[in-house]
Amino acid sequence: MSTESEQSEPTITHRPEAQRFDTTIDGQTGYISYQERDNTLIYDHTIVPQSLGGRGVGSALVKHALDFAHEHNKKVIPQCSFVSAYIKKHPEYQDLL
Repeated sequence: MSTESEQSEPTITHRPEAQRFDTTIDGQTGYISYQERDNTLIYDHTIVPQSLGGRGVGSALVKHALDFAHEHNKKVIPQCSFVSAYIKKHPEYQDLL
């Protein structure tokens, strides 16, 4: 029996006061944090608890954060290696660099 959290996209919340996007699944919270400098978002950490690993949570967080940057006409500096690798695999985000 699988849970709904394994079958659907996670609900991701933007928390500007904490400078991060996060999601909580099965009581565990994963997030991508950022720093904002002028018109640029510096994505510095993607943190996903080990218990949520392999479920696409990190990718969903990064996609959400990059879509946010697109929607708000921001540039992105991917200090986090996970974000950098995601952009390399998804050329539709190259224009954010």
